[in-house]
Amino acid sequence: MTGDPAEMIAALIDGKGEGRYGLSDINQGAHALQAAWLAERSGCGAALIVAALLHDVGHMVHDLGENPAAEGVDDRHEQVGYDFLRDYFGPEVTEPVRLHVAAKRYLCAVEADYFARLSEDSVLSLSLQGGPMSEQEVEAFAALPHAVAAVQLRRFDEAAKVKGLVTPAVGHFVPYVRECVTQGWG
Repeated sequence: MTGDPAEMIAALIDGKGEGRYGLSDINQGAHALQAAWLAERSGCGAALIVAALLHDVGHMVHDLGENPAAEGVDDRHEQVGYDFLRDYFGPEVTEPVRLHVAAKRYLCAVEADYFARLSEDSVLSLSLQGGPMSEQEVEAFAALPHAVAAVQLRRFDEAAKVKGLVTPAVGHFVPYVRECVTQGWG
């Protein structure tokens, strides 16, 4: 990514966001905007809003197609996204992105009803991502510095799958992106 990172990210979401979001009825762009809007409406700071906007950017930059999980492939989009973003943002943005899949596994292990609330595509990908965490994994995850933010992000992720929900356009979130990039992060 060269040039202004905020504008490049906006162009990426606008340009590649049309790809289908797993098995849901919305596309990647709508999912990203819904997650960011939920974070903003919840009063989160700029870093978590940006992490919510970009948590699935790995799906937009890999070349594995729109739904690799349906073919039995874990696309490791959380790591791909982290690798893509880490030159432009600090851990306040990148760590929740990197950990949001682990947060799903964590929530499945610690909340009895969380698995039942997962969407069909999240259940499918969970099976490829290692399933619910073991007790040892739960303890290790909970001790991570950005675990709480990753769990918040995961909740926004699961809620951001509403067909036809009107959200602000990507331009609305560009100032948050700029704030995170220009604070000396990245």
